[in-house]
Parts: sequence; structure tokens; C-alpha cells
Amino acid sequence: MSNYQVNNTTVNALLSWIEEDVIAIPEIQRPFVWKSSKVRDLLDSLYNDYPVGYIITWQNPDARLKDETISQGKKILIDGQQRVTALMAAISGKEVITKEYSKRKINIAFNPLDEKFEVQNPAIRKDKRWIPDISTVFQQGFDTFGFIQNYCEQNSGITMNQLNDILQKLISIRHSSIGVIELSHTLDIEVVTEIFIRINSAGVNLSQADFAMSKISVNDLYEGPLIRKTVDYFCHLIKSPAVFENIIKNDQEFSQTEEFSKIKWVKDYNTNIYEPSYSDLLRVAFTFKFLRGKISSLVSLLSGRDFESREYREDIIEDSFRNLHDGVLKFTNETNFKRFIMILKSAGIVNAKLVRSQNALNFAYTLFLLLREKNVNNSTINKLVRRWLVASILTERYSGSPESMFDFDIKRFDAHEDPMDYLKSVEAGELSEAYWKNILPGNLNTSVTSSPYFNLYVMSQIFDKDYAFLSKSITVQQLIEEQGDVHHVFPKKYLQKNGYGNRRDYNQIANYAYTEQVVNLAVKAQAPKVYLEKIEEQVRKREIDIGEITNLDDLIENFKMNCIPVSLFEMDANNYQEFLEERRTLIVEKIRTYYQKL
Repeated sequence: MSNYQVNNTTVNALLSWIEEDVIAIPEIQRPFVWKSSKVRDLLDSLYNDYPVGYIITWQNPDARLKDETISQGKKILIDGQQRVTALMAAISGKEVITKEYSKRKINIAFNPLDEKFEVQNPAIRKDKRWIPDISTVFQQGFDTFGFIQNYCEQNSGITMNQLNDILQKLISIRHSSIGVIELSHTLDIEVVTEIFIRINSAGVNLSQADFAMSKISVNDLYEGPLIRKTVDYFCHLIKSPAVFENIIKNDQEFSQTEEFSKIKWVKDYNTNIYEPSYSDLLRVAFTFKFLRGKISSLVSLLSGRDFESREYREDIIEDSFRNLHDGVLKFTNETNFKRFIMILKSAGIVNAKLVRSQNALNFAYTLFLLLREKNVNNSTINKLVRRWLVASILTERYSGSPESMFDFDIKRFDAHEDPMDYLKSVEAGELSEAYWKNILPGNLNTSVTSSPYFNLYVMSQIFDKDYAFLSKSITVQQLIEEQGDVHHVFPKKYLQKNGYGNRRDYNQIANYAYTEQVVNLAVKAQAPKVYLEKIEEQVRKREIDIGEITNLDDLIENFKMNCIPVSLFEMDANNYQEFLEERRTLIVEKIRTYYQKL
């Protein structure tokens, strides 16, 4: 049996099917992305009888009800949503949603004299040659004769018969042919998900989470649109609080719901540490509630898949939507979210750039929610989430196949009576003495400034409230919060003049330290032993030249804070490699001590 059938339908029939809910078009989980000029081009292609591609539909698997009868699955539009929305906007005059969640019309104008389409603008509205909005022509009750008579009186370049022919051709757009590919309802959910991702890959990058959002959106029976909006609006509000007023204005029905009252707090909450996308939210809510890591499994469960019997059941659909709804509300809960952010801050994470692995953050929040659900005491939650997050960054645990690792870890955390036991078993296997002595020092041998290992070192400095290099009042955290930059301990220009012209050499992360700009400018392109000699002099004379330190004990303590070996006092370019080795060792010791204190 073929995986799909190819048929033809008309624009008119397609729009009617959607209006009558024969085909479910997912509520737009992202705003209308087409430019108005693309809508114009679509209308022009239909007018000239050019092909406009296929739309693809898939029928949900039939599900067995509790009384053993079968419920026929609804057809879902899985590709062509933007084209259908464009047609509904241009022909039916429906408004579209912008990325700011405001509504706007897309008015496409038509010039019968030139048979040309254009996006409406002020000049066109004043020009009598143009029909400023073609949707008026498609309205029921449009007075074709009256329009022709009026238009020809104002435009001498066309006869009434000519205009009538052109108008009929315009109106016949409704009868233009559109290809429909109908995927077989017997196709496995995973296959349909892969098809969805592949056919959309030429446009906006889509994923299994997008398909899951589509599945959620079209299920009115179990409040799918409500769940989808809760997810989507929360993720937009945390990044762009200004959309709050547009949501209230343009989605009054949702703004009256209990779900909206539970997420609106986020419009007044400022954090850039963890700003989840809808994909992140969906993954976390699903993993912690269902104890599974693969989003494709969520799609199957929302379709009613019984993984043991391999049939589809309505009660599984109902349970899955209920559990997902609960998981979304737990994720967006003000107390949960703010407490998780506080845990991140307590680990030294004060800026999003310090954790480049979104998956590490996602699993940390997943673990937090699971432990809360299991009524683990608060101090254990704080310690466990902090240490697991840092351990997963140290080992890059979620960089390869994150879904598989999510699935593996969440099941084991759930299975252990004491979740600390699982953490300890992972530490014993992956953070052994060999890791600290060999693997981590090797990972620090890099010039990649976004290295997770350098960021962990910086987190340890924030955790310890360390001062910036050669400062005694400005902390590393303050520099990061003010968008301060790292500078070279061995100045870059000095190294370039002394045989280290390769970026990989002078930009080694072991040569970096958070330093005030004024200190860096004072150091200039001098060898460390030269600028440190000046600092020793200012310690003796108590006269400030570089930085703020005038006390030897303060200077030694500042070196310790910044993992600077005291041998730097005697170093020049000849000792650069020796310095890097010594500093990597000190950085490893600091990260290890920091991890043990978490």
C-alpha cells in the first residue's frame, strides 16, 4: 500500500474544508512569516494558472474509545499552512497575527488595465485604476455590474466587456487547482514526524517539537489550543514583555482564562539567564511528567499510542493531554520558575552566556520539577540540581544525543529512592581522579573563548565572590553584569612581538582573566614581570599606578582568586608555555573545589 495519495482540489473547496473543520489547520504556533509581497506573488501565480505546489494532509490514527467503538481521526494540514493563511487573508479578508501578536490585514490590490497585483499602499488607494483590496471582489453579494459601470466611467482605457472578462478571471482564482498529498493514516507517527520536518526544512527550521505543537493545537476536545497558547505566550512574554497588551487586546478569550492569570507574572520578571523557547518548555514538561526523553514519543501519546499493544486508544489521548497540561503549568508556575533561577544564580550563573548548553539547563529544570513532584526536601533539591547541572557541563553530557540521555537520566532519577545515589554513581564513573588530572586540563588547552570549561571557571569565581585581576573593589560578577570583557595576562601585542603570532597561542583561555579596562590599558604591551614590578613598587610606596592593590597580602590573595601562579612575577615570553601549564592546573583545582562546595 502506498504511503500517500495525490489528488487535486480547488482553492474554494480547500477554504471551505477548513471553515467547516473537515481539515484541521493548527493554530499558528508562530506568527505569519510571509512578507506581503509573497502573498501578492501567490495570487499572481493562481491568476495566471501557474502551479503553486502541494499541500500535505495527514489523518490522525483511528482511536479506540472506552466502549470499544472506533473514533475516526481528523485530517490535519501538516504542510501548506502559510499558503492557506495567505489565501484566507487575501481572498477572505481575514487578519493575520504579527510577531508582536498584533493583528493586521494583508490587502492585495489589482490593476485590471495591466492585470497586475500589488501590495496596497497609499498611492494605490488614491489611484482610480486599482482595486485597492481584492477581497471585496470575492465577497458574497459583490455588485459586479455596478462596479464595472463605475470603473469604466473613471478609466477610459478599457471596455465594459473587457473588464467583465478580467473580473471573471480574477474571481475564478477560487476555482484554481491545488494539489493535495494525503499521507496514509496507517503511517507510523515517527515517519509522519520526519516527513513534517523534512518538507518544512526549506522554510523556517522546524523540529519534532513543531509537529507536537501542531498535534496539540488541533485537539479542541482536550483543550489543546489552551495548552498551546499557554506555552507560546509564556515563551514570548519572557523575552518580549511588550506583547502582553497585544495578547489582551487580540486574544480576549484566552486572556480571561485561569492559564493566562497563571503566566502573566512573567511580563514583570527580568531574567536573561534562562529564556526557554516553546521547544524547551515542551521538552521539560514532557520529560518530567512522562519520564520519557524523546519528543516523538509525545506525538505518539497525543495520538493515543499504546506502546505495548501498538494500538491507539482514546483514554491514552485524554490522559496524555491532561498530564501535558499539568506539566506546562508546573513549568510556568511562578514559584517553581523563580526558585530554579535562584538555584542557577547560587551556582554562579548570572548571565546566559555562561551556560551555552540549553539542554543542560533544560534537564536541570526537568530534574528540579521531578524532585518537587516527589516531595524531596528543599535543601537536597538545591544541592542536587546545582551539582547535576555543573557535572553535566563538565562532561558535556547533553551535547551528543540529548534526547537519549534525557530519557536515560530521568528514568534513573525516578527509580532511585534517594536521587543523590544516582548523582554519586555518575560522579564516580565520569568525574574520577583521572578526569581532574588528565581530561579537564586537556580540555582547558583551547583558544575557544566560549569554552564551557572557561565558563565554569568564571562561575567558580562568581560563586566565591572573587575580585577581578589586580582589583580589590570590582568583582568578576560586576564586570560580567556590565558586559565587561576578558583580557590577556600575557598581553596579546607583547606575545605577537615575541614569536606568538598565532591566535591559538596568544588567545589560550588559560591566558585570559576578567580585568578592568583601565587596568588593561595601564598594563599595555609589557611582559608580566615588567608590569608586576611596577605593582610591587606601588605596594612598597603605597602609590597607585596599575589597578588598586597597595598591600602584598591583597596582591597574593588576588592572584589566588584569579588562579595566577606567583611565578608570574619573574615571567616573560620565554616562560609563556610554563605559565599556561601552571595556570591550567590552578584553574582545575578551583573548579574542583567549587564543585565540591555546591
